[in-house]
Amino acid sequence: MSYYYKYDFTTPEVVYSTVKEELKSYFDTGAVDDLMFPTYLDKCLRKLGRATYVITEQVLIVEDFEARLPDNFYAVREAWFCTSVNGYPYQSANSFYSQAASQNTIQVNPVTIGGNPCDGNCASPTCPKCMPTDFVQAVYKTNNTVAVSYTKEYLLKPGNISARRNCGVGYTDSWNFVEGAAPLNQFTPGSSTYDSFDIRDNKFVTNFRNGIVHLVFYATEYDGGGNQMIPDNYRIREYIEAFIKYKVFETLSNQLNDETFQQIMQKLTYYKQMSEEAFIMADIEIKKQDVYAKQRRIKNDLNRFNMYELPGRVNSYGWRRNN
Repeated sequence: MSYYYKYDFTTPEVVYSTVKEELKSYFDTGAVDDLMFPTYLDKCLRKLGRATYVITEQVLIVEDFEARLPDNFYAVREAWFCTSVNGYPYQSANSFYSQAASQNTIQVNPVTIGGNPCDGNCASPTCPKCMPTDFVQAVYKTNNTVAVSYTKEYLLKPGNISARRNCGVGYTDSWNFVEGAAPLNQFTPGSSTYDSFDIRDNKFVTNFRNGIVHLVFYATEYDGGGNQMIPDNYRIREYIEAFIKYKVFETLSNQLNDETFQQIMQKLTYYKQMSEEAFIMADIEIKKQDVYAKQRRIKNDLNRFNMYELPGRVNSYGWRRNN
């Protein structure tokens, strides 16, 4: 299992507002607008790499060699093949809200109780027309429990699986032969290994018909206004702000305005240089190790020569495994 640092993500509205306020004379006159800001933001995040995307997890149920990917899927980080085991049940994340404590279904309009229409004179205590005026209908919340658990077995490898949608699966009959009698690629035509996976048509495609996959992936998250979330990091936010300013003056250089072409080009050159410097600082910030990563690197350096130690040596006093 790999280790990774998860950023706190925030909305880019603060960066957008800063750019529009500092360059308000250009926005007030209508020379430029914020229509291309989401596109510029996407360019910044793609240039910085996948470290600027949200890392999340989800369980995929593979049926007939494929499973549908989440809507916010961007790229795969880890894909674990899992097997089901007997374990404790867990509570479902979905809740069901109802105004009836019984299992009977109440139709609101027209009102029916147990499938029969209500005329206001029925004897059912749950009929809204026959209820007292001071009666308050309660709301019940129900959470189901799911008795399913799984364990991670091994990592799946990225591979190029055959792109034919209606290909036959008769090659799986090779499992009836003696193991090792046929080459491995005979079991998985068009793929690199038997435990490989492929991404196509917003589907996670595998070489096993049914199973469970624990997917750790990079996702694109959006705020309430439809803006893509950005890492709440000072260097990354500074780079996004500088890049947007540079693109604003690049747009102004292709339009007619009150300033001379030389003035616009000087500002364009200045903000382009600032954008490139901010990118270098943001790239260095992403590659920095946190405290836990430094601890793991120190342990790996201390233990990298342990494999060469003789198992039966007598002068091993003072030697220990540096864990």
